[in-house]
Amino acid sequence: MKKVSILGATGSIGLNTLEVISRHPDKYTVFALSAQKSWKKMLLLCKTHMPTYAVLIDPDAAESLRKTAPEGVTVLSGENALIEIASHKEVDYVMAAVVGSAGMASTLAAVDTGKRVMLANKESLVLAGDLLINATKKSGAELIPVDSEHSAIFQCLQGGIDGLKKIQLTASGGPFLKTPIHELKHVTPEQACQHPNWTMGKKISVDSATMMNKGLEVIEANFLFGLSSNQIEVVIHPQSIIHSFVYFNDGSVLSQLGLPDMRSAISYALSYPERQDSGVGDLDLTKQKPLEFILPNMSVFSCLGLAYEALKQGKNAPGTLNAANEVAVEAFLGNKIGFLDISKTIEKTLLDVPVSNVDTLARVVENDQLSRQIARSVIESSA
Repeated sequence: MKKVSILGATGSIGLNTLEVISRHPDKYTVFALSAQKSWKKMLLLCKTHMPTYAVLIDPDAAESLRKTAPEGVTVLSGENALIEIASHKEVDYVMAAVVGSAGMASTLAAVDTGKRVMLANKESLVLAGDLLINATKKSGAELIPVDSEHSAIFQCLQGGIDGLKKIQLTASGGPFLKTPIHELKHVTPEQACQHPNWTMGKKISVDSATMMNKGLEVIEANFLFGLSSNQIEVVIHPQSIIHSFVYFNDGSVLSQLGLPDMRSAISYALSYPERQDSGVGDLDLTKQKPLEFILPNMSVFSCLGLAYEALKQGKNAPGTLNAANEVAVEAFLGNKIGFLDISKTIEKTLLDVPVSNVDTLARVVENDQLSRQIARSVIESSA
């Protein structure tokens, strides 16, 4: 029986993880759950899954939950509590699904203590890729990707990496794939969050609309699979049926297909190297629309180009990119800037933040904070 901590339990990844776990009560038990401040949602999850610990980052929300939580559930609060349930000696598996840089410290803590880390928080690798990979090697932890694209590559490489030439990440293109660039300046947050294939949180939905989500995945793939930027390509595949391609030097190409449902990747991360029922239906290609593949227009999806530039620059640039994007997306969702201002804010921040090495967690955090400060200044100066 594997004990699982789910960081970001009230989000779509967390809820889907709980659904998969519920299908296999003989294999998994929920040890701990975390969320930011949604204590009412957490209360329902506690009543259903009866974790040993429930963590809410917001102290007021934690106090509300503490008054109503079922007997036997210990309620904790704060960032340190998140680290505690990620590194607890009784935990076997950790689902790292906290959105953004807020999930970095807990992910690193889980890796440091040798857990199986099911990585849905790509920002941890973007900010501290070298630190995370080196810690994984040192502790013997397992780092298994949960992003559908990286899970697909991970599955395709189970036969080995001999002859690996390049990989190709598929992207849906988001809701604005066929929208002329001059119309994008009028896009509203509500429109940007209407993804055609996937149900996700607001921040990730906006990242998909700008294709920054794919840019972050390019950087993530660099660390996960040890590939250079020119070995990682992106192709738009609106149907989201083929989740990625792996090319070998003998002309062979492997891919992983499936319905656009995150439970497949989550289930594989839980059961690896075996497979189990995920609740996802069978794919029937005879009932699918024709599959399309389109090269991304970098003038429209400039965030993707910025991610490639940050990867090539290295050092603190990927972390700066991520911080600026988080600040810009938050401003966009708050109607403080326009949709096209997201990429402009990121580009200006990348230029203004000094280049530096980020070889310790403290330096990663310092660069993240500085980048956010500069990104906010960029937004204020353009207002």
